[in-house]
Amino acid sequence: MQLSETAKAHIAMLFFSMFVAGTYALGNIAVPFVDGTALMALRFLISGILMGGVILITCPPEKRQLTRVWRYLLLGTVFATYFAALFEALAVTTAISTSAMFTLTPFLTAVFALLLVRQSTSAHVLMSLAIAGVGAIWVIFRGDIDAMMSFELGRGEKIFFIGVVAHALYVPLARLLDDGEPVPVFTFGVLIGGSIPLIAVSYPEILATDWAAMPAIVWVTLAYVVIFATLITFALLIYANKRLSGTRVMAYTYLVPSWVIAWNAVLGRGFVEASVLFGIGLTVVAMLMLLRG
Repeated sequence: MQLSETAKAHIAMLFFSMFVAGTYALGNIAVPFVDGTALMALRFLISGILMGGVILITCPPEKRQLTRVWRYLLLGTVFATYFAALFEALAVTTAISTSAMFTLTPFLTAVFALLLVRQSTSAHVLMSLAIAGVGAIWVIFRGDIDAMMSFELGRGEKIFFIGVVAHALYVPLARLLDDGEPVPVFTFGVLIGGSIPLIAVSYPEILATDWAAMPAIVWVTLAYVVIFATLITFALLIYANKRLSGTRVMAYTYLVPSWVIAWNAVLGRGFVEASVLFGIGLTVVAMLMLLRG
């Protein structure tokens, strides 16, 4: 049976959410062996170089597309903050907890979109965001009602919340600063722009690290985030964005915690407590609401 372009776009976003979740699961295993910010600096730099090679072969940029370079540094810094916070948080908390907090991104994105580009959000979308938020909080506190009432986040969750805010800010900020250049050129600029502050902050760790002595999981994680969590997810997102509404694309964010559970099971990291599954279920309900809306 021939699949429609819309169906293919939904399949693309399923893989997108799965690849994003892999960053959390693999990163949780790798962070005890390497400085997370240093690893992300290499990730941004290598991804930027590879993206630059693709651009030179497929669509060499025009001079007018490389104006206002400060935009790339600003956007790259915002985007890099998310990844640096993620790997710092994974050193002290779980992949499930951080991925659940990531589901708060659409709500915060809606807030920033309203403030920066005056983009409003429908009541239907706000309802799904609220349900996802409840599900995320449930997972973060592992279904402990007393902990929810006191709302005392762990150190890892506090660190990653900064990253979630940065990720949410990136989307409307990118729309605000977009000068109409091709998406590959824009992405290349952001990747190189993000590598600069990361290298500036972590160069002592980069130089002090004995990279040749790193265990295989560090290299597997670096290769994964460069290839699957950057270049391939970029292609999948571009494909889906042309065929699905922004709301439906955003809905797949809510699948990330479920994929992290699957990744952890495959990697032999165990399964979540039964009490956590209720919160995961709420995020899936929120996803279905957005897909139907």
